Amino acid sequence: MVTLSNATLGSLPTAVAKPGYDRTRLTPGIAHLSVGNFHRAHQAVYMDHLIGMGGHDDWALVGIGLMDDPRERAKAEAFPQQDGLYTLTVCPPSAPPEVAVIGSIVEYLFAPADPEAVLVRLCDPAIRIVTMTLTEGGYNIDDETHAFKLDAPDIVHDLANPTTPRTAFGYVAEALSRRRAQGVAPFTILSCDNLRHNGDVAKTAYTSFARARDPELAAWMEAEIDFPNSMVDRITPGTTDADRARLNEASGIDDAIPVFCEDFIQWVMQDKFRYGRPAFETVGAQMTNDVWAYEQIKLRMLNASHSMLGFPGVIAGYRLVHETVADPLIRELLMQFWNKDVIPLLTAPPGMSLEAYRDKLLERYLNPATRDQMIRIATDGASRIPIFAGDTIRTLIQTNGDVRRVAFLLAAFARCLGGVDDKGEHFVTPEPRLTEADRATAKDPDPAKFLSLPVFAGLGMDTAPAFREAFQAARLSIAERGTLATLKDILAS
Repeated sequence: MVTLSNATLGSLPTAVAKPGYDRTRLTPGIAHLSVGNFHRAHQAVYMDHLIGMGGHDDWALVGIGLMDDPRERAKAEAFPQQDGLYTLTVCPPSAPPEVAVIGSIVEYLFAPADPEAVLVRLCDPAIRIVTMTLTEGGYNIDDETHAFKLDAPDIVHDLANPTTPRTAFGYVAEALSRRRAQGVAPFTILSCDNLRHNGDVAKTAYTSFARARDPELAAWMEAEIDFPNSMVDRITPGTTDADRARLNEASGIDDAIPVFCEDFIQWVMQDKFRYGRPAFETVGAQMTNDVWAYEQIKLRMLNASHSMLGFPGVIAGYRLVHETVADPLIRELLMQFWNKDVIPLLTAPPGMSLEAYRDKLLERYLNPATRDQMIRIATDGASRIPIFAGDTIRTLIQTNGDVRRVAFLLAAFARCLGGVDDKGEHFVTPEPRLTEADRATAKDPDPAKFLSLPVFAGLGMDTAPAFREAFQAARLSIAERGTLATLKDILAS
């Protein structure tokens, strides 16, 4: 196999697409916080295409790794060794995969190893946009008060140690404080996470942290910085060791950090970038002032249906998404959820068909080439269910609608916390938002106790008799008869 680096680009297999531009001419204009697989299959791809079109040599990416764990340390070693290059394998549902080398990331900084290097880069006037994928639960917002949690341990550390921060909020605040003192304009802050009004959430988080540190800095940020809302979409599984070996064998390239994904991609952004931006629209991104409509459709149809199939599918014993959706009962659950619980509550933007979007989602889920893992989409339900299904749940309760399917979702989630499926196999679905006390409460036989967990604050499930009854009936049936037998009865009734 060919080792991947700038020096070997000319020696790569002919079937592999390569950057069609001179990478030595590139300089960073965007810093991205938390360089996971999704960023490398999404934003970095848009930028790769833009740079390839010409005129964007000063908009390359600098990636910043924040988490200090073995996986991130391995990535931090691999990126410089490969000159920031990596392979992306795009997997259509009914055509051979296509492999490309992505060249838009020209620098990678590992924050735990050298915080000052990250701060220096973020202070560079050439950095005009800071983007991030911190995950749905990464913005440190209290579920009940919707306020930024200043008592979180890492936040307490960052407020006390501004030059050696641990969080995105600490790094951004220190960099902006230095830019302000030096008379350097700030940068736009763009969230690329699956959150309702993610730009507004980001503004609350970053300015709240800054206010606790320096009220004048917070006021300057509120007056001078744009926080555009955005919506992102591309199914990107995690890459296992087996995937890495499989992808490298197929590409003929020895890549320590390969990524694979589906062929669908979407990015919708609010056009608020006072310090300049790349011409995203020329490579297919949608620039609009009405991100909300697209965001609601994606969160409530795609992300919520991931949870709807994820928790029941895992406890039924499935581990791959396409195999789960091939089960007629799971597929019918999704169709009923979309047709009866979600689509009637949504308004599509002009020219968009919700039924066509539904059918496209089903096609994407059934794509065997992505081999998307069930454990991935059944992770962090405590964050994802309120964000993705919360509006649907609230509306069904308030309108006395049919809550059986969403109650089944919550019952499946509660069962998932036990870590044993219907076949007796053990599994782990991480739930970083749940405390040990929360987990103990989740086991209480009183359904109101589970439904009143702090993470579900404001959904009204614990005070709705019909919801409590449907939840408890589904939970008991899953325990006694299994997931699919329970689901069959719910779908037939």
